[in-house]
Amino acid sequence: MTPRVLMAGSGCRTCSAATSAPWKTLVAAQIEAVFADPGVDAVKIGMLAEVGIIAAVADSLRRSVAGRSLPIVLDPVMIAKSGDPLLDADAVDHLQRLFPLATLVTPNLPEAERIGRAAGRSTATAMAATTAMAAMAATVEGRERLVRRLGDRCAAVLLKGGHAAGAAGEDLVDLLWDGSKVHAFVHPRIASRSTHGTGCSLSSAIAARLGRGENLVQAVSGAIDWLHEAIARAIPLGAGVGPVDHFWRQRPEAAGVPGRGCLA
Repeated sequence: MTPRVLMAGSGCRTCSAATSAPWKTLVAAQIEAVFADPGVDAVKIGMLAEVGIIAAVADSLRRSVAGRSLPIVLDPVMIAKSGDPLLDADAVDHLQRLFPLATLVTPNLPEAERIGRAAGRSTATAMAATTAMAAMAATVEGRERLVRRLGDRCAAVLLKGGHAAGAAGEDLVDLLWDGSKVHAFVHPRIASRSTHGTGCSLSSAIAARLGRGENLVQAVSGAIDWLHEAIARAIPLGAGVGPVDHFWRQRPEAAGVPGRGCLA
């Protein structure tokens, strides 16, 4: 079965107070139109940029998903691989409005550290919390504590390990809190410039697999395996950070690999 996945996000970092209302209306209308026809088997939420769009997505999904058991994967896009912010500072805490709707939240380490700080703290307390989160994220054991802490706010959390320090060939560990236990997914770190959009690709693959009926652990494990190969098999393009090979399973050399389709 090919799952129908709704990708909810603005893809816009230039929204201002003056343009917020039109963007909110447009995003809400798109979500409701796709739910009406052709229908939706899973939802993936990506970069939302600002408070108004977060509110529009949250309100539209509440209306559209009401009474349905529908997998929703939230990639809390806040910080790019380069360290650049991708979400307005005043929108970070508002993003947590989406947590109760999500089947799975998939932060990278900087995003997890930011989510791990409580809102409304004094500057001194916030700085202390930042230091504590950074120390916790420095080791696998600390990251296990961090993903459990985030699990207090979400049904399930996948803490991605790509931002952790490590050399090529060393273990890269992604940690999934499924609501009752932590699952570790371990792969050798790949030295590659073809890592643009890895977080978006991973959360989309998980949503697609959930949409076709896999359980959470199966979907996460299969998507991580697929992405690992998509990075390893990517063709370097240009001088900067290039894309992964999303369609590596379609290549002749992948004919003997189990599964079919780009996300199988």
